[in-house]
Amino acid sequence: MSNPTPPEIRWLPEVEDHDYPAAESYLRIIYPEAKVAEMVANLRVAAKVQFKAKDLFRASQLSLLGVSNSHVEKDQKKITKGVSLSPLLLVRDEINGKVVIADGYHRLCAIYGFNEDAVIPCKII
Repeated sequence: MSNPTPPEIRWLPEVEDHDYPAAESYLRIIYPEAKVAEMVANLRVAAKVQFKAKDLFRASQLSLLGVSNSHVEKDQKKITKGVSLSPLLLVRDEINGKVVIADGYHRLCAIYGFNEDAVIPCKII
């Protein structure tokens, strides 16, 4: 018995405006406010790049949230319905040798549930 083909994951051409304040809110927990303001400004102008879902998980050192998480479930429903998702916002934490997912963790978990090799557009600084 073969596995069904995963749904096509669609992407918005740009990061949604509300994702930047969400990233800022999260980053303010980790970094000083002045540094966060600079990070968010740099994320806004950063070029989009692409990484595989499995590589983002490895680089972030985060756990995969399951479909029991309401945000992951909501994003999986969007994927199934063909709704375009916003690219992820990432920050390189060179001191700790990992990447911080400033915005998009639930989207990443939802995508990974369909296809760990999915290529995900991101902005990274």
